[in-house]
Amino acid sequence: MDEPESLSHSKWECKYHVVFIPKCRRKTLYEQLRRHLGEVFRKLAEQKESRILEGHLMSDHVHMLIAIPPKYAVSQVVGFIKGKSAIHIARVYGERRRNFVGQSFWARGYFVSTVGRDEATIREYIKNQEQEDRRLEQLNLWG
Repeated sequence: MDEPESLSHSKWECKYHVVFIPKCRRKTLYEQLRRHLGEVFRKLAEQKESRILEGHLMSDHVHMLIAIPPKYAVSQVVGFIKGKSAIHIARVYGERRRNFVGQSFWARGYFVSTVGRDEATIREYIKNQEQEDRRLEQLNLWG
């Protein structure tokens, strides 16, 4: 495990596995959007003093392992990342004729789980998620 991080009066190690989806599970996270979204997520996390330790953009959902300081609520950071990234997506990839704020890209909810001693397992799961999804799709083709 990593060394705990520090704030002025505390040491902390708060890591979370977060999963969220685009509205209606649209398979829109591929091609040019997928290439740039990881960096957008990282920059937004830094604005909330958080770090994305691992991440993977699937065609219809996002996995990330994120360290969030205890002074922020998980919902605050995830909401910030989802909201600001939706605005970015709308401005860069949406119709430029309208002042679109991106409020309809991500679905409302998200999944979050705390990461404790099984951090290595979760990191490995996130890294291998795409291969596992492909394997399951192949099984469904023959089933």
